Amino acid sequence: MTAIAALTALEAAPPVVKKLVQWLETGHVPDGLFTADVFCDLTVPTWRLQAQGADAVAAMRRASHPAPGRVPRLRYDPTPSGFVLEWEEEWDEHGDHWYCREMLRADVSDGAISSVSVYCTGDWSTAHQARHAREVSLLRP
Repeated sequence: MTAIAALTALEAAPPVVKKLVQWLETGHVPDGLFTADVFCDLTVPTWRLQAQGADAVAAMRRASHPAPGRVPRLRYDPTPSGFVLEWEEEWDEHGDHWYCREMLRADVSDGAISSVSVYCTGDWSTAHQARHAREVSLLRP
């Protein structure tokens, strides 16, 4: 998906999706993003973490992604109970430029996320990104 297509997809998305992307980019949880008892199940390449409650979910994210960043590409698909979001994320931290790809499935209740499962590729350093570029030719960005 091109950056223009990603922006268009986000513009057409409901407010809860826009709030989620805002949180991913800024680290600040917008009002109404989560229900008070939201449940998050996060899987990273070699680990699985869970959190219950809006504050605990925000703290779990902050522990692994404390720096603000940007979401240059995304895809949003509505589901009967919420949505699926696939995105790429970039940020600068500890003197390096980081990258990851993630996908989540969210259940929405009264316009707020009540349950979410997240799958992350893990954080790629600049060196890891360079190695990947040398060794792999992607057909699509």
